[in-house]
Amino acid sequence: MNKKLRQDAQQIISASLKAVLPDEAVQRALKEFRPGAGRTLLVAAGKAGWQMAKAAVDALGRVDGGVVVTKYDHVKGDIPGVACYEAGHPVPDENSFSATEKALELVSGLTAEDRVIFLLSGGGSALFEKPLIPGEELQDVTKQLLACGADIVEMNTIRKRLSGVKGGRFAQACAPARVFSIVLSDVLGDPLDMIASGPAYPDGSTCEQALAIVEKYGLKFSAQALELLTQETPKELGNVTTQITGSVRELCAAAAKECRALGYEPVYLTDQLSCQAREAGAFLANILRTHAADGRPLAYIAGGETVVHLTGKGLGGRNQELALAAAPGIAGLNAAVFSVGSDGTDGPTDAAGGCVDGGTLAELKAKGLDVFAVLADNDAYHALKAVDGLVMTGPTGTNVNDVAVALLR
Repeated sequence: MNKKLRQDAQQIISASLKAVLPDEAVQRALKEFRPGAGRTLLVAAGKAGWQMAKAAVDALGRVDGGVVVTKYDHVKGDIPGVACYEAGHPVPDENSFSATEKALELVSGLTAEDRVIFLLSGGGSALFEKPLIPGEELQDVTKQLLACGADIVEMNTIRKRLSGVKGGRFAQACAPARVFSIVLSDVLGDPLDMIASGPAYPDGSTCEQALAIVEKYGLKFSAQALELLTQETPKELGNVTTQITGSVRELCAAAAKECRALGYEPVYLTDQLSCQAREAGAFLANILRTHAADGRPLAYIAGGETVVHLTGKGLGGRNQELALAAAPGIAGLNAAVFSVGSDGTDGPTDAAGGCVDGGTLAELKAKGLDVFAVLADNDAYHALKAVDGLVMTGPTGTNVNDVAVALLR
């Protein structure tokens, strides 16, 4: 792999992620927080849950009790007064259910004098869950949604109706206490009712939309699950104040700033990327090929969240698949394409994403790997690992979608 391009990619990734860590954002948001005469409790859910909770307790000095539910290997130490739990993602597991029950126990029986600081980040839909159907069935529903190519809004429209905490129901459980919600956005356009399925925000989706999604993808639901889809979610909540603290726009802006510092002319394509991962990779490669003769360093930046339609049984994630799909289009160019998830984990892997350059296709062929066969089997992880194309960051403590960058020297 081209050493200079890989160094540039690593520098852009590091600078981008550093800019969207939640610490300062949470502390800024808490300047608006007003404690009541009663207790101040903390509940954090999502991939950035531990980091957000640590920042909040550092800012406040103490809380009267708290629960964090985050992804496995994302708890980085003890937080005074707060119990930290790790659970399953992207499919909820028994630890998701039991940790959420601990949070509900914490906020039961509160008074109007009490306050709940609710820290929410992406991944909360799987991590923060009280299923209204058997847990095994909810896991099956989640797997169906992940495999069919449904986008995050479609997924959460379904999931919030099968849950006792999503779609505003957690805020209802806290009443009459006031909830101060701080949200790190991982959904394009920042719709508050869809981020982690909106546990503390009125639901803007409808039963009709949920049933249409089942029909659109031919999902197999039990009679009990279908009945829940016909029951409307809370449309008003009078006990919640909400602040958004970060989004993919900040991630893209930080990437553009670092590209410029490295001598590239940044071109900000979108922060609303939403399509098949392999289509996005091919499109970025086409852009680089179009401008290969321009004679100046260019960087094309696209933020958002792509989807993967599972057709095989390999290992990978949307960012790895995006990067690998770009390899044929940039073959022979002094160019690179990389894509990373801001949380540091891409799909069910230990990689944050992938990176390819003009020599990747030849390297893969030399190892007997056919890019199109690999993509058909959704096995980008092993192919990229074979050519040192995996991007490894470890859990970052934040979660504001993905950023893909196409570099041309």
